[in-house]
Amino acid sequence: MSFVESEERRELRKVVGELGKKYGYEWFNQQARTGGHTTELWLEAGKLGFLGVNLPEQYGGGGGGMADLSIVLEELGAAGCPLLMMVVSPSICGTVISRFGTDDQKQRWLPGLADGTTIMAFAITEPDAGSNSHQITTTARRTDAGWSLTGRKVFISGLDVAKAVLVVGRTEDARTGKLKPALFIVPIDAPGAEFRQIEMDLISPDKQYALFLDDVQLPREALVGSEDAALMQLFAGLNPERIMASAFALGIARHALGKATAYVKERQVWKHPIGAHQGLAHPLAQIKIELELARLMMQKAAALYDAGDDMGAGEAANMAKYAAGEVAVRATDQAVQSLGGNGMTVEYGVASLVAAARATRIAPVSREMILNFVAQHSLGLPKSY
Repeated sequence: MSFVESEERRELRKVVGELGKKYGYEWFNQQARTGGHTTELWLEAGKLGFLGVNLPEQYGGGGGGMADLSIVLEELGAAGCPLLMMVVSPSICGTVISRFGTDDQKQRWLPGLADGTTIMAFAITEPDAGSNSHQITTTARRTDAGWSLTGRKVFISGLDVAKAVLVVGRTEDARTGKLKPALFIVPIDAPGAEFRQIEMDLISPDKQYALFLDDVQLPREALVGSEDAALMQLFAGLNPERIMASAFALGIARHALGKATAYVKERQVWKHPIGAHQGLAHPLAQIKIELELARLMMQKAAALYDAGDDMGAGEAANMAKYAAGEVAVRATDQAVQSLGGNGMTVEYGVASLVAAARATRIAPVSREMILNFVAQHSLGLPKSY
């Protein structure tokens, strides 16, 4: 792994950044505040090949990896347009299907995920399971035609724009009777599937939903991959999720830091720019350092994942997500503080970033669960939960 990005990736950053600036934070914020969607940007990014940069070329993708996709999301976020569904649709769903799907599943779903004309949501969290994926109760039972899926999911992003949702359920082992994880593609309009919006105190164009599955009838081919290896397949999708969540947080942090830096360079009090004072300069410098460190860990995680090291990528992806979430919170808070009263205005568009940044500490995995993972798996400490 080189610590210097290739010319190709530097060019990718440049052109994606230009696309993001074409739309910008004001446009993104307007969509969020008026109940609009980011469809226009999403489809243009797909048409230009950015959304599917990690997917196989034979299905319309760019043939790259998570390192490339994370660049796309980070640069869009830095331009003020963090596309949350990139964490889900091409990343989790696209990766799982491209690695474990049948040829028919790949032909059916990957081209649309690559060009943006198809969005797929991901449903794992349940009201009574939370971070404990072993307690998932959404269950699939075999039928003559395939499967019947019943259960409930919460905090599912983008069901209003998705054509299908990749659902984490459980099937019964015929030998032991125990339940084991399995992944199913469920069309959003399948009979028995219903979703309701969860009202959130977030200014975001991406809405959150509860998903209800009541005896949803699915064909045999709805199962993704092997029924007996779904836990491995699940974590193969969660590592990209953490990498992309890091990119999402880093984009927000960069955008907030950029606004704060520009402001303190120009704002003058007592004949000097306020950025000349260490009380503002040092916190911003610290955030810059922490941002670069978080990106290095994200790049390590992506490099390990793209090299096929799922176990090594798991540790790095968790650490990257932790570091990126922390710096996103610090960057947005310091941006508000640096702008003073202007930091709370709609005109400057900083305060609205605070809640989005704060959410990166919670989702898709909380900082506490990451610390549990590092304590147990990296340090060898006794399991605490």
